[in-house]
Amino acid sequence: MKDLRDWLSEVDKIGELRTIRQEIDWNQEMAAVTYMVDKTLVEKAPALLFENIKGYGGNYRVLFNMFGPSLNRIALSMGMPSGLSLRECIKWARTKIDKRIEPVEVKAEKAPINENVVLGDDIDLGRFPAPKFWPKDGGRYLGTGDVVITKDPALGFLNLGTYRVMLHNKNEVGLYISPGKDARIHLEEYWRRSQAMEVAVCLGIDPTLMIVAGWGYPKNISEYEFAGGIKGEPIEVVKGLATDLLIPARAEIVIEGIVRPGNTKPEGPFGEFTGYYGRPETQTPVVEVKALRFRNNPIITCALMAEYPACEHALMVSIIKSALILNDLEKLGIPGIKGAYAYPAAAASYGMTVVSVEQKFAGHVPQVLALAAQVVAGAYYTKWIIAVDEDVDIFDFNQILWAMSTRCNPIEDIDIQRNTWSTYLDPTQNPPEERPYASKALINACREHRYLDQFAKRTKLDKKIYDRVASRWKEFGFPGAPPQIDIFEDGK
Repeated sequence: MKDLRDWLSEVDKIGELRTIRQEIDWNQEMAAVTYMVDKTLVEKAPALLFENIKGYGGNYRVLFNMFGPSLNRIALSMGMPSGLSLRECIKWARTKIDKRIEPVEVKAEKAPINENVVLGDDIDLGRFPAPKFWPKDGGRYLGTGDVVITKDPALGFLNLGTYRVMLHNKNEVGLYISPGKDARIHLEEYWRRSQAMEVAVCLGIDPTLMIVAGWGYPKNISEYEFAGGIKGEPIEVVKGLATDLLIPARAEIVIEGIVRPGNTKPEGPFGEFTGYYGRPETQTPVVEVKALRFRNNPIITCALMAEYPACEHALMVSIIKSALILNDLEKLGIPGIKGAYAYPAAAASYGMTVVSVEQKFAGHVPQVLALAAQVVAGAYYTKWIIAVDEDVDIFDFNQILWAMSTRCNPIEDIDIQRNTWSTYLDPTQNPPEERPYASKALINACREHRYLDQFAKRTKLDKKIYDRVASRWKEFGFPGAPPQIDIFEDGK
């Protein structure tokens, strides 16, 4: 698959694309349909391609719910087999996310993005059906399911990030970047040097690019390389028209421009991944658009932000974050790590991480908790880091609660990290200007190491009895297969 159109064709083949040809309003209706579909169908919610947006004559298409809570669509985007379980998806993702293949530059005439080129005074972003998502949003948002490209002013590498982009007028958009994110670091350094920062906002992108752009990788390597590694082939790029950036040659829409030092306008609020409106309207950097390119009948990719399961990128972020945390801990040489899972319902997986540990030595669990809270993949926003023993299924939150209630002594087993990396989007941090700083709770829900031999024994089934009952499951008149149980009295 080379681009979004190829991906949509494959999604259609597996029965997970719904094309909506009835007229629909850009003003909240597309977002409402997506929210209601996700809430109703959950993991069976399809990708939604709207083809007839009111007032736009059928010339533009808008895609919502690209990933949704669908393991199949995430697997398709990462070159993994369909039908995998959540546990298997994370295992597969671990083998893919650290591979790197550099992008390949193609000639301008071979880049589909050059089908339509608009420069100077002819630029009018109002031609695109930018949605308004929520009633109290500060405006229409052209960029949500996007890739924003910036260049590190010191090292020169290209960064791909997903940031919200609000439409101001025909040739200006507002760019919100949370503190600590790569593009924000780039911007602050350009402005410190009294230089403008070049920006390319890419819409209708290959879903693999959105996967790498939506998560945190090392700040000195381009996400283009990781995307190529996931796909097993280089990403095709083409030179910018008004910037010195390389852009995806097969994107649907690319907006190039600059952000001049100190040039800001009011932006927001916007309904965010927390399920709340984000930071109140505030001054945000403005991109002055210098070049616009788009394909014929282009597709705008939109990402609805809401509470789970309507937050359509939550499961994707959960899988990538879990895999990256596991890889980070492995690189640090931490033994005994049996699994990690960032729960998608915890503010799009940003809020909570659970790690499974086979205890090897005194202080092992506190070490794992502290590192899981601060590795590259785990540091942003996460408030709750929970460690459990290896006999607890980290994908079953009922077992997590059981472990917290029977193996955690709060006065001894909860530590706090203060002044950690957060975001203006966190509604618990007030006043809003203090929101980049927050705290993390490290919860040791493991059996106490110094008393492992004395700790109360867990009740378990005898393996022979389980096998006997399982073999007669249908005889007893129970539907389906007997429950899968991994914990038995004989240890097998």
